[in-house]
Amino acid sequence: MNITEYNRNAWNLQSLEGCRWSTPYPDEVIERARSGDWSVILTPNKVVPASWFPAFPDLTGVTILALACGGGQQVPLFAAAGATVISFDASDVQLEKDGETCARHGLAIETIQGDMADLSAIASGSIDLIFNPVSNVFAEHLAPIWSECHRVLKVGGQLFCGFMNPCFFLFDHEVLEETGELRVINALPYADIESANAGLLEEQLEAQLSLEYSHSWEIQLGGQCEAGFAITAFYEDDWDEDSTRLQGWMPMYAATRAVKWQA
Repeated sequence: MNITEYNRNAWNLQSLEGCRWSTPYPDEVIERARSGDWSVILTPNKVVPASWFPAFPDLTGVTILALACGGGQQVPLFAAAGATVISFDASDVQLEKDGETCARHGLAIETIQGDMADLSAIASGSIDLIFNPVSNVFAEHLAPIWSECHRVLKVGGQLFCGFMNPCFFLFDHEVLEETGELRVINALPYADIESANAGLLEEQLEAQLSLEYSHSWEIQLGGQCEAGFAITAFYEDDWDEDSTRLQGWMPMYAATRAVKWQA
C-alpha cells in the first residue's frame, strides 16, 4: 500500500466533510489580519508567540512555506499580513480551500500538491519561515522531511513545528472513552498499519480514515538537530476539554521553533 497516496485521499475526504482543520476562517478574521490583528496555532489551542516571527504583525518581505496546513486558515492570514506564501499540502481539497479563500480576499498565493518528504518543487535557500502544524503523525519517516526543510530555508530561516505526544498511542482508546481506564496495549513506536488490531485496522481502512504513526521525541526533536537546526523555543499544549479522557494526564502536543544556523 502507498501510505502517502492513501492518506492524501483520506484527507481529501475529511476535508470535504469539514473537520475543524478544514473549515476556512471567517472573512472578518482574515480582513482583520490586514491591519495587523492576527494569530495562528501550531497545536490545538496555544497561540504561537508573536516573538517567534521574524516580523510581527507585518510580514511584508517574508516568504513562508505553509507545510501541510491547507484548509483556508493560516495561509490566508499570512497572506493578509503581507507575506509571500507557498501552501504545500498532500490534500488537493485542502489546497483548493486555501486558493479559494485567498482569491475571495484578493490575496495571491502559490499552491503545490505533494509529499512533505519531497520539496523539490521549491528552490534551495528560498524560504524565510516554514510553518508546519501537527502533521508528521501521517508520515512514515521524518528524516527526509527535516532534510528538505533545511535545504529550502535560508541560513537564519526558521522552522515552526507542531507535534503529537507519542505517548498518545500507548493506550486502548476505545476502553479509555468507555470506562476511563488507562490500559496500555501498544509498544512504541506505533504504526496503524503494523500495530493496530486487525479488525480495527480493517474498519479504519473501510472508513478511509487516515493512517497514523507515533514518532519518538528523539526522532521529532533530535532529528531536527541532526538535520542542522538549532531548537530555540518550545512549548506544550493540550486538547480542548472533553476531547479525550487523556486530558489532564499529560500534555498531548508540543511545538518547536528551530533555526537553520548554517548552510
